[in-house]
Amino acid sequence: MVEFNSKHGIVRKSPFELYMMFVDMRNFVMMLPEDKKEMVKADYDTLQVSVQGYDVGAKVHSRTPYSRIELVDYGAPFAFKITLSFDADGNPAETDFSIKVEAELNFMMKMMLGSKLQEGLDKIVDGLVAVSEGRVPEGIDPDMLKNFKN
Repeated sequence: MVEFNSKHGIVRKSPFELYMMFVDMRNFVMMLPEDKKEMVKADYDTLQVSVQGYDVGAKVHSRTPYSRIELVDYGAPFAFKITLSFDADGNPAETDFSIKVEAELNFMMKMMLGSKLQEGLDKIVDGLVAVSEGRVPEGIDPDMLKNFKN
């Protein structure tokens, strides 16, 4: 099992608010550009994505209200577990957010995906921090963020 840990980011939302954004897998679809939504199917507990002929799915394994959500593979070509952490930061209006991914990757897959996965996790955290501060993350269409404004 290979483990990847994102950087930590302070998001200007309470743990409750941030948790509620991620608790329903259908919310992930809202974050996508219109031309990408057709590749994704989601319900409350599961998310299925088709990319370049591969189907990758994740389902909620557990929810710990306002602090943690764990996802596991669901019809993916390899086993994985994703943990989203929403930790109180001392300020009730902020959350220390991080992501941990554990995956059963062979050496070749680890070499091909490892740095891209780490970079992607850090970009997710950076993007969430930016949005919470009212900034538009690099490479994001501002219209996509209309659903996430206060």
